[in-house]
Amino acid sequence: MSVAIEPLLARLADAERRLAEHADAPLPSGLADPDPGAEERWEAGQVWAHLAEFPAYWLEQAQRVVALPTHEPVPFGRVKTDAGRIEAVERDRHTDPAALLERVRSSLAEVSNAARSLPPEAWTRRGAHPKRGEMTVEQIIERFIVSHLEEHADQLDSLRSIGSQAPSPTVPARPPYSTA
Repeated sequence: MSVAIEPLLARLADAERRLAEHADAPLPSGLADPDPGAEERWEAGQVWAHLAEFPAYWLEQAQRVVALPTHEPVPFGRVKTDAGRIEAVERDRHTDPAALLERVRSSLAEVSNAARSLPPEAWTRRGAHPKRGEMTVEQIIERFIVSHLEEHADQLDSLRSIGSQAPSPTVPARPPYSTA
């Protein structure tokens, strides 16, 4: 099996570029739409806090699947109710997005380096997720890191779009400056 690493890395780079644009903009207000089939709605700060924690978590999980010497699927992962996930989102939800973007960038550099260094057979190693079932390392990285980043960048796009459609508050006119 040949893994298309470069397209995955290009998608990571594109997601990072989109997130950098968001980090440079004011934090939008409102709540993001929930994931399909879910009820959880987040404000932008919570999205950023999650972005800062999950790439490193899922990379470690993929590396765990690769590292354990077994031909059986290796248990890995977490679900949305995981205490560590919830704590990280709550802890960092008011942190400056630019600071969180630096954590994202650091994690994505680790993901890119790890992806380039994995031997071809590692990509086919199998893990067993508690909700999604059996997945290869390729599927773990694609779903839980690459697609996940893209989905949260989409949420920030949506929040920014909603914010730009809101009526702007009326700003009282200032009297002209006196030159006297």
